[in-house]
Amino acid sequence: MRVYVPRAVRFAVHLPAAVLAIAVAIAGCGDSGGGEDTGSATGTATPAGTVTATPRAERTGDIEQPRRAGRGSEADALKALSVHADELARDDQLSGAVLVAKDGRVLFRRAYGLAERKGRVPNTLRTRFRIGSMNKMFTAVAILQLVEAGKVKLNARLGAYLPDYPNREVATKVTIHQLLTHTGATGDIFGSDFDDHRQELRALADYVKLYGRRELEYEPGSFWAYSNYGFILLGVVIERVTGQSYYDYVQEHIYARAGMTRSGSLPEARAVSDRSIGYMKPPGTTTLVPNVDTLPYRGTSAGGGYATVGDLARFAHALLSHKLLGSDSTRRLLAGKSEPLMESGVRYAYGFLDARRAGGNGWVGHGGGAPGMNGDLRIYPKSGYVVAVLTNLDPPAADQITEHLDRRLPPGR
Repeated sequence: MRVYVPRAVRFAVHLPAAVLAIAVAIAGCGDSGGGEDTGSATGTATPAGTVTATPRAERTGDIEQPRRAGRGSEADALKALSVHADELARDDQLSGAVLVAKDGRVLFRRAYGLAERKGRVPNTLRTRFRIGSMNKMFTAVAILQLVEAGKVKLNARLGAYLPDYPNREVATKVTIHQLLTHTGATGDIFGSDFDDHRQELRALADYVKLYGRRELEYEPGSFWAYSNYGFILLGVVIERVTGQSYYDYVQEHIYARAGMTRSGSLPEARAVSDRSIGYMKPPGTTTLVPNVDTLPYRGTSAGGGYATVGDLARFAHALLSHKLLGSDSTRRLLAGKSEPLMESGVRYAYGFLDARRAGGNGWVGHGGGAPGMNGDLRIYPKSGYVVAVLTNLDPPAADQITEHLDRRLPPGR
């Protein structure tokens, strides 16, 4: 399978960073809930393993002194992380929150920078950050839940669930598996059409009305090409099969099960407590400005919701402890399906990237990046580590943290 470079390059700013680097190289050119998180805190775990927290100072955090393990140590890795993050924050290259856990126990949790610069409101661990394409993980889990329930088949064509889809070739050729793996040839959503209709796209069905008559970009299954529209279509499938809105389904079957009380996708016009403002540097400038004029009406099944780092850690724990999917479905979800994406060795799974090496060490997860937002979740199934970083700055604000730590965390045995 080859990697396909879409006609438009502008979509690249919405890719998770691990994929963005690949796409840029290929192209040859330079993406609302209740409850309470605490401020920076030391973490504990309930008997069920749910991450909880003991409140401490609002903007500082503690580093647990962990045991030594393998090459290097947890202590060394976390100390290096602390120094690196502090340096980036001093240089205004990091504004957000960082959490590291292992086996449901929080090892490191800190917030940096400002959630709202005009009023000098600091980021805390209560801050909700926009997560860009990280929503794709939730969408993929939802589809696999419906597969488990016998309501969706991975090899079924899109038309089995959307018989009225406007383009018959898309409906009869593209499978659910292909949508989940970005091999469905359905194209992206970003470009002039999106810019012209950004505030009119209020429901997933509105995207189908705008883009549903487009032709396939290539023969489905023959190329890998990152497709936000493919994940929009998966959200529409969820709605048709369940009779619920995508948002209600995810709230009930993912957020609630995982204990994610501060995650959601309420419209941007709605007041959401502790939701940060994203700050971007427009091309050719060096001044940070709010990203409000780039945001969609609300997040979708392709991306654009919000969460806290604590909620992402809870999601990771719920996934690995099979609160969301059975063990077989979890393995199917996370196993890389595509050919390695260039020399990185990373493969795309179902809504997750699979960066595990032979022997099982390495991570699975997904990032999200767009103007004024960057996040990354990396789950290390063999070693038990979870790294969640969310920021309200342009990429690579979060990625430079996860990449730094990835080179230092001890492997599993």
